[in-house]
Amino acid sequence: MEAKINTPRDEGRVVRLLSKDIEGKMKMYVGLTKIKGISWSLSNAICKKLGIEKNRKVGSLSDEEIKKISEFVKNPDLPKQMFNRQKDFETGENKHLVGSDFELRRDFDIKRLKQIKSYKGARHTSKLPVRGQRTKGHFRSNRKKGSGIKKKNKPEGKKI
Repeated sequence: MEAKINTPRDEGRVVRLLSKDIEGKMKMYVGLTKIKGISWSLSNAICKKLGIEKNRKVGSLSDEEIKKISEFVKNPDLPKQMFNRQKDFETGENKHLVGSDFELRRDFDIKRLKQIKSYKGARHTSKLPVRGQRTKGHFRSNRKKGSGIKKKNKPEGKKI
């Protein structure tokens, strides 16, 4: 098989990776983070594990390399602390979820917390911060701030 030469035309194309469109002009390290569930540290680990340069453009990837990346992300060979779903509530396994699976699982977890009426679930229901942030200055959606100075009305009837 012949080595593919990178041309500016390749960098302009859009690459579909794990059901997400990534611009070809982006570098690999940055482009992988555009996928839901892939953080900066995981993107770095993917590049190092698969031997792909971090500064390489996404548009220059071949079809084989795209398949290799998607297979690795679906079943990563990494330490368990890098997974985003450790000790799954239902199965007890260490998993790494990406894309729509990640979003669906997060929504189901929040629904479960609301259903069992835990403290975190109650905070989610009332749209308040869950992790202990202060609420005096922030999280003030659709509320009036303190009453301001009343506008003075012009006296009527006096004409000069």
